[in-house]
Amino acid sequence: MSATRSLLVELFVEELPPKALKKLGEAFADGVFAQLRDLNFLTGNSVRTAYASPRRLGVHVSDVLHQAVSSEQVLIRLPLNVAFGTDGSPSLALRKKLEQHHASASDLSRAFEGTKELVVLKRTVSGGLLAVVVGAIVEVAIARLPIPKVMTYQLSDGWTNAQFVRPAHGLVVLHGSEHIDCLVSSLGLSSSRTTRGHRFEAKSQTIDITNADTYADQLKVNGAVIASFDARRAELVRQLNEAAAKQGLRPIEDEALLDEVTALVERPNVLRCQFEPEFLAVPQECLILTMKANQKYFPLLDAQGALTNQFLVVSNIRPDDASAIVQGNERVVRPRLADAKFFFDQDRKKTLESRLPALDKVVYHAKLGSLGERVQRVRAIARAIGEQLGGPALAAQADRAAQLAKADLVTDMVGEFPELQGIMGGYYARHDGESEAVAFAVEDHYKPRFAGDALPRNEVGVVVALADKLETLLGMFQVGEVPTGDKDPFALRRHALGALRICIEREIQFSIDSLVALAGKAWDGAQASIDGERRVIESRSGVQNFQSGPLHQEILDQERQARALARNKLISFMEDRLATLMRDQAFSAQEVDAVLSLHSVLLSELLKRLTAVRAFAALPESASLAAANKRIANILKKSDGAAPAAAVDAARLVEPAETALAGALANVKPLADSLFDNGEYTASLRELAVLKAPVDAFFDGVMVNADDPALRANRLALLSTLHAAMNRVADLSKLAS
Repeated sequence: MSATRSLLVELFVEELPPKALKKLGEAFADGVFAQLRDLNFLTGNSVRTAYASPRRLGVHVSDVLHQAVSSEQVLIRLPLNVAFGTDGSPSLALRKKLEQHHASASDLSRAFEGTKELVVLKRTVSGGLLAVVVGAIVEVAIARLPIPKVMTYQLSDGWTNAQFVRPAHGLVVLHGSEHIDCLVSSLGLSSSRTTRGHRFEAKSQTIDITNADTYADQLKVNGAVIASFDARRAELVRQLNEAAAKQGLRPIEDEALLDEVTALVERPNVLRCQFEPEFLAVPQECLILTMKANQKYFPLLDAQGALTNQFLVVSNIRPDDASAIVQGNERVVRPRLADAKFFFDQDRKKTLESRLPALDKVVYHAKLGSLGERVQRVRAIARAIGEQLGGPALAAQADRAAQLAKADLVTDMVGEFPELQGIMGGYYARHDGESEAVAFAVEDHYKPRFAGDALPRNEVGVVVALADKLETLLGMFQVGEVPTGDKDPFALRRHALGALRICIEREIQFSIDSLVALAGKAWDGAQASIDGERRVIESRSGVQNFQSGPLHQEILDQERQARALARNKLISFMEDRLATLMRDQAFSAQEVDAVLSLHSVLLSELLKRLTAVRAFAALPESASLAAANKRIANILKKSDGAAPAAAVDAARLVEPAETALAGALANVKPLADSLFDNGEYTASLRELAVLKAPVDAFFDGVMVNADDPALRANRLALLSTLHAAMNRVADLSKLAS
C-alpha cells in the first residue's frame, strides 16, 4: 500500500446563499469523501473535515492514498446449468461473455449461493491514480449538491455558459504538499494551490496553500478567514455570550439565526448597540422579530427573559474604531422599530371585534369559503367541545375566543410579520378589555405549532386550539386535500399530531372517533347555517336556488355520504399519526398495535394502557397468554364471529381442565375488572397473568369443537368470557410473535 497524505479540495466562489451554506458545505464534503471511499482511496483512519465560508466550499480528508487499493471484480456470474449444456460444453451465453472479457473456460471458478452452484470469472483490477480521477470526483460532488436555485453565468472565454449556485472562480487541489493538476470542465476551472482570503482584511490578495494540512491555519492567519463553519459558529457563540455577560444579560437563543449569521461572515466580530428605551412599550415579540428577521441582530434579554434596549450585531470587519459600525446599525434599526411602534399604535385604534367583517373578504379555500365562514365553523366546534368539557361557561368563553382568534390576520402588524399571528391577537384582546382567559386562548390557539412546542396554557385555549385544528382537518379531508407521500401543503399531519398531543397530555376524555364525530356534527351545523345565509343573499340578488324536490334531496344524500367517507379517512389518518407519535415515545410497534386495535380507546388513557401492556409483556406468562389469546380469537372468528350470548353453564363443564379454567376465571375476573374500572391497568393485567396454567391445560386437554352442539356452545361461551376479560386493556394477541 502506498503512503497516505491528506487531500484538500476547495472551490472558491462568489458569496453563497447564507441559508443554504451549511448544507452545501456538508454535502460537498460528503460527496468527495464518499467517492474516495468507493474508489478505494481511503484507509480505516481517514477522516473528512468540511469547510464552508461565504466564499468557499472545501473538504480536507486525512490518509488518502496516491493509488487506490487493487480490487477483485466479478466479471461473469452464471448458474451452472445456464453456463454449460447437458453435454458439458459452454453455452452460447457463456461463450459470448468469455469473448467479451477475452477469457476462456479455464479461467472460470465454481461458487455456491445457498444450494445453487454458479460459475464465475474474477479478475484483480489495479487501483486508479488519485491524480487521474480527482477531477471527476469533484465534478460528481458538484453535480450532487442540493443547490436551492441554480445560477447561469458566462465563463471568462465570453462564449461558454456555466451553471452553479454562484459563479466559481478558483479550484485548489492538494495531496499533501503536492498540487494535483486537474480540470473541472463544468465550471471551466483548472486547479492551482492559490486561494483568496477576506475581501478587506487578508494580509495579501492571494494565498498559496503550502500543504493540505496547513490550509485552515493559513487562511486564518494570512487570510483573516475561519474556514470551518462549525469553528466559526463556535467563535460567534463565544463572542455573543461574552459581550452579553459584560452587561449582565444574555442573547436570545435562535439556532437558525446563528447558522445564518455564521454563513454571512468569514470572521465574526460582535459589537454591542442600543436603541431608545421608549420602543420597549411595543410588545417584545414585535421588536425581537424586527431585529432578527430584517437586520440579523441578536436582541439581549435580562435575567427574567424580558427584552432590553440593547442588542448585538455581528460585523465581518474589525476596524480599530468600531464606533461608526455601531452608530450605523443603531441608525438602521431605528426606523424598523418605529414602523413596529406605528403598526402597534394604529392597530389598537380598532377593536378585534370591529375587524371581523373584513374576514368575510379573505378567501380561505376555494371550496371552503371565506375566512369569516371558517371562523363560524371553528366557533361551533369550540362550543361543542367546551360544552362537553366544562359546561356552558367554558363553551361561552371558547366561543368568544374562537370568534376573535383570526381577527389579527387583518391587522397591519400581522400583515407585516405573519409570524406574529395569534401573539398580536392576545395583546389586542387585552387592550380591548377581553378577559385573560380569552386573551390567552387567542394567543395560544395555534399551539402546538411544531414537535416539542408548548400546549395552550389554559382550558379555553385548549378548546379553541382543538377546534381550530379539527376544523382544518375536517374541511380539507372533505374537499379531497389529503396528504400524499411527502406532500402536505396544509400541514394536516402537524394539525393531527397537535390535536392528539393536546388530548393525551391534558388527559381529555375523547377517543379519536368520538372527537371527530362531535366536531363533525358541529361542522355540519355551522355549514348549514352558512349555506342558509348564502341562499338568503342569493334570493335577494335574484339568483334562483332550488331547495326542494327529489333531485335536491339526492344531492344532499350524496354530500352526506361523501362527508361520512371523508371522516372515516380522517379517523384512519389520525390513528396512523397516533401510532407514529407513540412509537416516537419509545413504545414498540407491537405494544402500540395491541392498544390501538381496541378502537374507541380514550386518548387520555393511552399512555397508561401502553405502560400496562409493556409491564405485562415483561412477565414470564405473557408469551403463552398472548399466543392463547390469538388462538382464542381465531376460534371465535371461525364460529361465525359472534360470541355466544348465553353465560357459561357450570353443569356442562365435563372436563377437569375446563372446570379448572372456569373456576380460575371466576376467582380472578372480579378483582381484575375492579382494577380496570379504577384505571389500574397494570395491576389488572398482572392479576390475569395467573390464568396461564389453566389456559394451557385447557388447550392441552379439551376439544373445543365437540360433536355435542350444547357442549361446543358452552366451551365457546367460556372462551368468549375469557377473551373479553383479558382484552379490556389491549388486544393481547398482538403481542404474540
